[in-house]
Amino acid sequence: MSSRADFLAGVRVALPITLGIIPFGMVAGVAAVDVGIPAIHAVAMSVLIFAGASQLAATELIGRNAPLAVVVLTVLVVNLRMMMYSASIAPYFERESARWKAGLSYLLTDQAYAVSLLKFRNDETTSRRWYFLGVGLSLWVVWQAATVVGILLGASVPEGWHLEFTIPLVFLAVLVPAVTDRATVVAAAVGGTTAVAANGLPFDLGLVVAAVVGIAAGYATEEVA
Repeated sequence: MSSRADFLAGVRVALPITLGIIPFGMVAGVAAVDVGIPAIHAVAMSVLIFAGASQLAATELIGRNAPLAVVVLTVLVVNLRMMMYSASIAPYFERESARWKAGLSYLLTDQAYAVSLLKFRNDETTSRRWYFLGVGLSLWVVWQAATVVGILLGASVPEGWHLEFTIPLVFLAVLVPAVTDRATVVAAAVGGTTAVAANGLPFDLGLVVAAVVGIAAGYATEEVA
């Protein structure tokens, strides 16, 4: 297959995934405006972070006037799973240049990782560079567009509507499908309980502590199993 054909194959496999990304991105945009983030800053945050869960976590903390260091640390902790994704998929890109690896790493998401890894394991003839670019770039464009639409909608929503409740609802929607085995059940339960117990910590560090404790509990459970 040609590079163009591999790229388009990646685009095609990403299209069904975008159906779930569109409402998620719109909620992220609405939530950002609702907590008082200027539209241009909300767009910049979406482009810079490009990670739905982390974006919503940052939005929540910014709305609570958390220190910048706490916001950044939370985003890093929530995105720790990307390190595992990178380690897993990196061997398939070992022949690529450092420039290509850096560019493609920016497009790494849960969805892009899952569909690309499955393809690479079962098809050695596909250009991994162009297939991953087709998947990742498609998801990026749709996410950014959906976020912008959400920002525009959020700017027109009356202040009395108080749409901040959408953030925990979306987190639940992301969490429930991910809880598939004993380790993830333990991680979710321990992390959630810790988040409630640590809610009163100074500098809004409760979310960071809950994420770290939840990840550690899940990892420990997986090791024991």
